[in-house]
Amino acid sequence: MGEGAMVTDTITIRGNGGDEIDAYVAKPAGAGPFPAVVVIQHIFGIDEWVMEVCRRFAHHGYMALGPNLYARIGSLGSGPVEDIAARLRSKGGLNDDVVMGDVQGAVDTLRAMPEASGKVGTIGFCMGGRFAYLAACKVQGLDAAVDCWGGRVAPDMSQPGNPPGTPPIEFTAEMSAPLLGIFGNDDRSPDVAEVNRTEEKLKELGKTYEFYRWDGAGHAFFSWNGQAHRPVQAQEGWEKVWAFMAKYLEVPVAAGAGAR
Repeated sequence: MGEGAMVTDTITIRGNGGDEIDAYVAKPAGAGPFPAVVVIQHIFGIDEWVMEVCRRFAHHGYMALGPNLYARIGSLGSGPVEDIAARLRSKGGLNDDVVMGDVQGAVDTLRAMPEASGKVGTIGFCMGGRFAYLAACKVQGLDAAVDCWGGRVAPDMSQPGNPPGTPPIEFTAEMSAPLLGIFGNDDRSPDVAEVNRTEEKLKELGKTYEFYRWDGAGHAFFSWNGQAHRPVQAQEGWEKVWAFMAKYLEVPVAAGAGAR
């Protein structure tokens, strides 16, 4: 196989409580060793875009696995994000503890693969960004975490619509993995005030983190298949992701060919 060759598949992993859930995996061809990344879905599930993110990581020299967090509730279908969110709420939503169990299962699965280098990180988008922040605090064995515009990490508790349970910001003292935050200043969830609250807590507790914010970008500005896409800001954002992952997961310098 030539440079950039990869293998993709849908596999079954053990998630929270030993439940079997499906997961999409993409990894470079060859024997490795390769560092690994758990890709945490956005509200649309393991869709074409999330699978493409997994393949992008494989191109850059990482094994990537996206666990299907909707495995227990079935497909939510397609349509506007507001409709999907309503369907998710009607099915009881996602439980933070269950999701953390699924992410832990994904981390353990990647680390057990024969090609694994032993280094495992995570990246999440939208609601997945919130889960990536929580995973940095709750999941064992993470070497890096990337929160891409995860809303309701440090919510204004005086406002309605917050998810049930304890906000992730309250677990920051437990954070053991370095954190990268990617945000657009035009976003409404998280807005600038929420990102500021999150950063203040990280500073207060002396956590290892890097936050980057872009003017002219809002929610989901990496998403090349949507109207929110901002190619210049997204390119810069991906460069931050590659540098952060290479720093903490020690991906071989020769892997991939630039920040595409």
